[in-house]
Amino acid sequence: MNERLFFFDTTLRDGEQVPGCQLNTVEKIQVARQLEQLGVDVIEAGFPASSPGDFNSVIEISKAVTWPTICALTRAVEHDIDLAAESLKYAKHKRIHTGIGTSDTHIKYKFNSTREEIIERAVAAVKYAKKYVYDVEFYAEDAGRTDNEYLAKVIEAVIKAGATVVNIPDTTGYCLPDEYGAKIKYLMEHVDGIHNAVISTHCHDDLGLATANTLSGVLNGARQVEVTINGIGERAGNTSLEEIAMILKCHKDISIENNINTTKIFPISRMVSGLMNMPVQPNKAIVGRNAFAHSSGIHQDGVLKNAATYEIINPRDVGIDDNAIVLTARSGRAALKYRLGVLGVNIDNEQRIDKIYEKFLKLADQKKEVNDADILMLAGADTAEAHAVKLDYLQVTTGMGVRSVASIGLDISNQKFEAAATGNGPVDAAINALKKIILKKMTLKEFTIQAISKGSNDVGKVHMQVEYNNGLYYGFGANTDIVTASVEAYIDCINKFKD
Repeated sequence: MNERLFFFDTTLRDGEQVPGCQLNTVEKIQVARQLEQLGVDVIEAGFPASSPGDFNSVIEISKAVTWPTICALTRAVEHDIDLAAESLKYAKHKRIHTGIGTSDTHIKYKFNSTREEIIERAVAAVKYAKKYVYDVEFYAEDAGRTDNEYLAKVIEAVIKAGATVVNIPDTTGYCLPDEYGAKIKYLMEHVDGIHNAVISTHCHDDLGLATANTLSGVLNGARQVEVTINGIGERAGNTSLEEIAMILKCHKDISIENNINTTKIFPISRMVSGLMNMPVQPNKAIVGRNAFAHSSGIHQDGVLKNAATYEIINPRDVGIDDNAIVLTARSGRAALKYRLGVLGVNIDNEQRIDKIYEKFLKLADQKKEVNDADILMLAGADTAEAHAVKLDYLQVTTGMGVRSVASIGLDISNQKFEAAATGNGPVDAAINALKKIILKKMTLKEFTIQAISKGSNDVGKVHMQVEYNNGLYYGFGANTDIVTASVEAYIDCINKFKD
């Protein structure tokens, strides 16, 4: 049994499927380079057949990183596999990840097929992918709900066809840890040739069991874990990379080595959160704001006497630096550039640094301190400067017992427009004024304000979902004024409309 655990990161594929969290190619390259520094073994860079953007991202990520294996996802379809192989042409180490559903539910309702035909399609896909690359991973979608005897037949067949890795996904997050571990153990004991391939876990968190299931899989013989930064992913998310990495670091009795540099965890967590505009919940294990906070008097007393009384993880082990430089309006370009580097954003272009620094000074004038989330927001690759619709000014009058009134000015492709409107509150008034200029039938479906953590002068972060022309569009805005942030989020949605 291989006592080396491989980390397969799918933040840029499964993680990026979260609605409203899509990254452009430049941002994906930033994340991929940080994943390389973190020490992940495999980066699943995208699903090339899904869109030209995904295809191009796999190409560019293949060029940008050196030693990790670059993986491209496909269905068990020859055209998908052709595109994946083409997108991987610049990768130093390449893998095609192909597969098909194996549960009776998928076989009957998704494929209208039979068990025998599914095995034939699985084998054909692996053999076809082997024409392009040696390293072929096969996924048995919905393996969590596939009976073990049939699953073993599928896995044995694809290994004989040449699969080097076999992925056993709990696609719906249904399994219990004992059940999932037993499934991996069954395959280890009943699949002829199982030691010719690496068994991989891929668990979803629909019932909050993704990390427990993944660990159970590892303890029963799996030697690859498919994970994401911050546990992001479809629905309730995927197994969290940082949780598995720190479980293995804390539990020395689990003698399985891995390549993760845990001191890089916190910076990449904040980078992914900032680029995807997806907040990390405060009580999130390992990387949440409260993960190392103690409010109970008894706990505080114990930690002050000896941190080991209530902390099983040294914050520095995950990259939290207690002595981090505090940035204020008096901080210079060098301090800003250094902090960006610590957070994984390395910028050599001095003109871009100057632009970020100019925005930084404006923000620092409004706040006592500029935090890491603010810095990542300022350094975001997709800025409002490139948008067709921009906010020129916003003035709102509101108060108790009076109807809110908003005046707004927009710059639309270098033409100036103004409007005023009333509303049931300052945000409603501002959006009503905006709609007087943007004459489109739009409906606000979701409006979320991210928690403000440090005080009334902190940046408020707003996430919006707007329906237009039967499509849903996600927008993000950030400002020390929450009404302005709301309007910026709405404008961000408008700039993404497809007419």
